[in-house]
Amino acid sequence: MSDNSLGFRRVDGIGQRSVNGALSSLLALTSDAVIIFGSDGRVILANEVAERSFASSSGALVGQDVREFFPSARGTGQGTDHGTDHGTGREEFSISALPFEVTGVAAPLVVRAAGGEAVSLVVRCERAASSGDIYVLVAHEDNGNQAAEHERDRLVGELSRANKRLSGTLSIVLATLDAEDVMALFSRVLEEITETMEATGTIFYVADSNGYHLRGTSESLEEVRVPRYMPFGRTLERLTTQVGHALRLRVLPPEGTDLRRGRLVWRDVVDEETREIYQVRSSMLPPFASFIAVPVWFGDHVIALIEVGWDQVCPTRREDAELLDAVAQYLSVQLVGAFTAFRAQREQRFQEVAGQIRERLMSAGSVEEGDVRLALGEAAKSLEATLLNARPVDDLGRRIEVYLPKDGRRVLDLTETGEDLSSREPRVIALDGDSGLGAALYDGGVPAVGALVDVGEIDGNRLLFLVLRKEEVEPFDDIELAFLGRVAEGASGLARGGEERRQDKHIAQALQTGMRNELQRVPGIEAVGIYSSATQEAVIGGDFYDLIRLPDERACVIMGDVSGKGVEAASVSAAVKTALGAYSWQGLAPSEMVRLLNEFLMGFSRLETFATLFVGVIDVKESLVTYCSAGHPPAVLVRARTGEIETLGVQSAVVGAFHDVTYRDGQIRVSEGDMLLLYTDGTTESRARDGSFFGEDGLRDAIMREWPKGFDGILDRLLETLDVFTGRHLEDDVAMVALRFAGSADGDKPAGKGKLSA
Repeated sequence: MSDNSLGFRRVDGIGQRSVNGALSSLLALTSDAVIIFGSDGRVILANEVAERSFASSSGALVGQDVREFFPSARGTGQGTDHGTDHGTGREEFSISALPFEVTGVAAPLVVRAAGGEAVSLVVRCERAASSGDIYVLVAHEDNGNQAAEHERDRLVGELSRANKRLSGTLSIVLATLDAEDVMALFSRVLEEITETMEATGTIFYVADSNGYHLRGTSESLEEVRVPRYMPFGRTLERLTTQVGHALRLRVLPPEGTDLRRGRLVWRDVVDEETREIYQVRSSMLPPFASFIAVPVWFGDHVIALIEVGWDQVCPTRREDAELLDAVAQYLSVQLVGAFTAFRAQREQRFQEVAGQIRERLMSAGSVEEGDVRLALGEAAKSLEATLLNARPVDDLGRRIEVYLPKDGRRVLDLTETGEDLSSREPRVIALDGDSGLGAALYDGGVPAVGALVDVGEIDGNRLLFLVLRKEEVEPFDDIELAFLGRVAEGASGLARGGEERRQDKHIAQALQTGMRNELQRVPGIEAVGIYSSATQEAVIGGDFYDLIRLPDERACVIMGDVSGKGVEAASVSAAVKTALGAYSWQGLAPSEMVRLLNEFLMGFSRLETFATLFVGVIDVKESLVTYCSAGHPPAVLVRARTGEIETLGVQSAVVGAFHDVTYRDGQIRVSEGDMLLLYTDGTTESRARDGSFFGEDGLRDAIMREWPKGFDGILDRLLETLDVFTGRHLEDDVAMVALRFAGSADGDKPAGKGKLSA
């Protein structure tokens, strides 16, 4: 990659910077036009009076052929004395071609001034005593009346310009006194400066940790290419920092040899004050022919840089530079506060973008590698950057493989970043375009400035990305790097959370496989069950039921609902179901089973779940149901003979929440054909789209409507009623069990199997 450093050369024969400065001050003080040119006829120095006194096709005198200012000296290249310079295509210069002597003798001449009018001058020229052939030309107007008129016009013009500058300065002050909006402050100041200086436009840069970032231009430059970033120490900003005040600069026209090379990578820029010439990369120059670069100081630091310029060569004045220095000094305090507010605005904007990306990831449900890649692509787009996929080559992450347009797949070394790359956690590493890695990327045909984004390990694969910008744009600042880190951490967290949820689901499914909801065949009882999950994915929850055949024509029916979802709920459900099955075989009363279960669960201090239970022991021979309802929705008994509905209303506290709870039993007699309906709270707490609950009344109404249609399929019809009510949008799992009592005479009738639906 090319070096961006600022080139500098002094004009041959002029001497050191201090001598240059002193000479420039002398030229500014004299009222005569002064031109200094070399043995090749090229102008080396010219003061402001000379800029007004002589016309130049390019608008500037420095670098031009001195013969251009004297019509009688043109077209004199003849004979042996005047050949052709084949390097530039122009006639070779000869001092004898000039229409005056170089011995200091005065010569009256008529020339065309910068304004186009003919002017009579008295010209004197003499060869300076130096190591090279250097000539000093001094001229003043010949007509005394004409000179006085020109001087009067000049003074009137200067007064008019001074009034305009004063008025503009006051406008800038007034525009910033009541400024509350940061962008409004920037816009008004830039427009006021442009109008006050009668300039083409104004550019505003803000100093950051790695260079100067473009933060605003006047409206006149909206469609013009302006450098977006200038690194520290490599551009003209270094000069303004060194001298401490505004610089008056002019971009010199390219030489013929430069034009023949094609694209102009470097341009010569002359300091109007010292006449020193600097080489600057073309990409770092503003779109001006003449401009004033103004540093904005706050304490000992330059916090901003203002460039005011003209698209045509314009003679800038020392007073203009001093005025802009004064404006910059006034603005410095206001700008510090504005920068703080502007920074807060940018941080807020990137936080909002990161939040939007996260919301889109969350709405996708399960976040996988492709989703993470899309999220980083969206983040890169918001930063006007390019996203490249990378793959780690070694376990330590010190080398990555990327695809480069020019080189194909290439392995790049990351060790020079100085980062410990062995960590698998999400992070962002800034990449320097001047590093070896940056050079490799640039040579490979991709942008070379940006960041390496390590999302970490997802599903066993480490995800790495390069987010890159073109070198001439700007590197990422700390706000943008933090934004990339926020997106990477969010995507990683959601992807890992999805991975953990999938693992939990597998564990829960394994637990549920060992405790499937089954209804054993019990003579004298016809049983059916149904389970519907609130989501299509999570078919595992805390709802469970069971029907256990016991000796002596007895059975135990269980329905429970453990708080929570996933592995913990499934594991507690398995423990509760297993314990109750063991208790039922001991011949214990339902309330005693629940009491023992409560103490069992309270012994696990790490568990923060609780359960609601219905445990019923059925004596088929006696047609008697003894039950304990521990915080569970009340069971419903439908009488076959009358069609009436009764509620099993004896209630006790939930299980697993408190020690030393007293649980009570209730009893109810059943007759042949009666139906006992058990259900979880997901049934009655189902909501319609308008927020209304299905409730116990809705359930009773549905039973009354469906019971006359027969026992077969009743649970399917009840669940369909719920789907219609909720618009197929359950907020909680639903479990239901229906038992129809046939009496001991029907003992050989098989029981129905449990049914699971999603």
